[in-house]
Amino acid sequence: MFDRKMLPNVGRHVYGLGGIALGLVGLTWGDFAAVWQPVPAEFPHRRTLAYITAICFLVAGLATQWRKTARSGLVVLSLLYLGAALLWVPRVVSYPRIFGTWAGVAEQLGIVAGGVAAYASLGQGNSDADLRVGELGRVLFGVCAVMFGLAHFSALPQTAEMVPHWIPPGQRFWAIATGVFHIMAGLAILTRVQAKVASRLETAMIIGFGVLVWAPSLVSDPKVHMVWAGNSVNLALVGAAWAVADWLNEPRGLRAL
Repeated sequence: MFDRKMLPNVGRHVYGLGGIALGLVGLTWGDFAAVWQPVPAEFPHRRTLAYITAICFLVAGLATQWRKTARSGLVVLSLLYLGAALLWVPRVVSYPRIFGTWAGVAEQLGIVAGGVAAYASLGQGNSDADLRVGELGRVLFGVCAVMFGLAHFSALPQTAEMVPHWIPPGQRFWAIATGVFHIMAGLAILTRVQAKVASRLETAMIIGFGVLVWAPSLVSDPKVHMVWAGNSVNLALVGAAWAVADWLNEPRGLRAL
């Protein structure tokens, strides 16, 4: 009989690769990840802090690739993404009616959720503590997925422009459709109705976004910091969604369902 335990925790490894990518981008440009890490320009010793943060991302991302150090790496990465989420809070307070600021928080918290789920997946045995941690990751990611979908509708023209024009039946169609898909996946994960399938499909959709939207920009604008930062953040989000899906599809995650 097929034993899923024989498979590696792929989501955790992809999650770590996202951290490695952000670390390398930060070291290359000596800056934070553009709009995704909105550290004020006037922040004291900003450039030094950017290098330190990049090194933390790189080391923590590498740590997640080995079982013995993975949990420590996941904790560090989750805290780094949580810090990025908190940096969005002043924008939410200043512009509460602009949904994009809320979506900025959700994107970072969604990545945090993946780290939490991956951490739980690496626990020993079926402890109640690991189950609670894994469920926290599931619920948080479900909420964030719904937010991703709502963000599509709050800025529909801008979202449609990101869709490659050659994909039928049209840019606006896919902007609306993917927004609906995000919401449906988030609700499924939250309600535990077809959560396993929904989490896998959500992961596939984020991968598709990276392949169709972000990856081509590496060819067209290879020297632009934001392009590399955006690809790195999307890779981290892929890893987060994958880690949540891994949690939901493993025995402990199934027990929680």
